[in-house]
Amino acid sequence: MNYPALIEAQSLVKAGDIAGAEHALANLAETEGDKALVAALDEFPAKDLLAIIREYDASKESLVNLLVTPEQFARAVVLERRYGDQTHEQLRGMVNSVIFRDGADPAEFLYEIAEVEGGYDALVDYLLDRAQMVEHFYRYATFDLYEYGDDNKTQARDDDLLNLTRDTESLASPLDMANLEDHDWMQVTYILRYELPEIFREVLMKLRARYKAYQASLAQDELLEGGEGGTEEEQEERPKNNDDGDDKDDDEESAL
Repeated sequence: MNYPALIEAQSLVKAGDIAGAEHALANLAETEGDKALVAALDEFPAKDLLAIIREYDASKESLVNLLVTPEQFARAVVLERRYGDQTHEQLRGMVNSVIFRDGADPAEFLYEIAEVEGGYDALVDYLLDRAQMVEHFYRYATFDLYEYGDDNKTQARDDDLLNLTRDTESLASPLDMANLEDHDWMQVTYILRYELPEIFREVLMKLRARYKAYQASLAQDELLEGGEGGTEEEQEERPKNNDDGDDKDDDEESAL
């Protein structure tokens, strides 16, 4: 790395001093300018950048979060799974703090995340707790599970999902968008649905598979708790549900 500040920051990350690492990068921007920091982050390891970004603090601005590019952020955010956070709360907070910063284009960030290997899984993790509402929004153009929306706003049905493309989707109206600017999962879903429909299609397909696996796991747990799980030998022989509904195992090691 050409910048001593990067070497210092990387060493501090390894030592667990995340605040010190961020301070070292901020000093680079102060001495050589914001453009120098942006250029330097291209050389900074994605896993170390993630360690800094995920320690966001909503009460103060982070220079790194303010300057990280969509490409740099995408390379880092897909590594979040290594931390093994089953709630994905850290992921959501981190994504929201970066893509909704002043002057940013959230759609550009979401597009770049999808372009990186593992990006679709990161977007599914982000939306997993809202799977039912995302599905409902796809079908009825509303997040309210007790409303069925306006048929004039969407023609989406289950058999239309594979045909969902930018050519078949109209852009969201400014009025509709203003009603959903929560700088959180609703706005992300809306952007994916209307501005990045091809990405939304893949995310929703994965989200369905993950949610189905989750429901199957809950049903199995209820059977076992109810004493209807059979003998211990039968229980051990039953296959366990994969976290994301895919067949391949997640062989990534935890970064902790």
